[in-house]
Amino acid sequence: MTERFSGKVAVVTGAGAGMGAAVARRLAAEGATVAVFDRDLTGASATAAAIRADGGTAEPYEVDIRLSAQVAAAIERVGGIDVLVNVAGVVRYGEVPDFAEDEWDLVLDTNLKGTYLTAKYAIPAMRARGGGAIVNFASVQAFASQQLVAAYSASKGAVVALTRTLALDHAKDNIRVNCVCPGSVETPMLRYGAQQLDDRDPAEVMREWGALHPIGRLIQPEDVAGLVAFLASDDAAAITGAPHLVDGGLLAKLGV
Repeated sequence: MTERFSGKVAVVTGAGAGMGAAVARRLAAEGATVAVFDRDLTGASATAAAIRADGGTAEPYEVDIRLSAQVAAAIERVGGIDVLVNVAGVVRYGEVPDFAEDEWDLVLDTNLKGTYLTAKYAIPAMRARGGGAIVNFASVQAFASQQLVAAYSASKGAVVALTRTLALDHAKDNIRVNCVCPGSVETPMLRYGAQQLDDRDPAEVMREWGALHPIGRLIQPEDVAGLVAFLASDDAAAITGAPHLVDGGLLAKLGV
């Protein structure tokens, strides 16, 4: 594998499992020193250990990205930053009249405020190094929703909009900002959704969700990590301010 990130430092949030872990491993495999951010230190440590076992460089950080002081302190510890990937996210289900306010706050604060806070503290560090790249995580549900996900779809639509403005504001700083919009990815969060929305075996439910995609299967975390690595690399030097689908053709099928 090429080392497109040799000598570069990458921060990946939500990197203790799922897509975040896959992104952290991919960037490390291409030469990046990776700061593994997760509110679960056990998960962050496991990802960092796996990277080191493969010959890469990584350090775990226990960070709740909803909390400004924690994000600021972690970014300061990392020091110079070339790449920021905002993967951390949560989903909760329910119709708005029955949706608890603290659940709304959990989803919006994690998915949207967390993206704002990491950018707030990472951008000055990138600017000091002459530029960098940010990849945020939105979702196909920013464009085509399902039932019971008002908070999640609202947060992901906002991430798409935030990405555009960050890209415009910081083009002058040689900082590119894009976002990826996955479909159904085989992760612990998807399994949680299957358990919440259906009484059957979660694995069976997830297979059915995968079959809804024209490619006929669930998207794998590594599929998403490949797109992230491209967008964060110099191969995407002229790409900024846009959402990028990794949805197995789902939105094409829906006509969105």
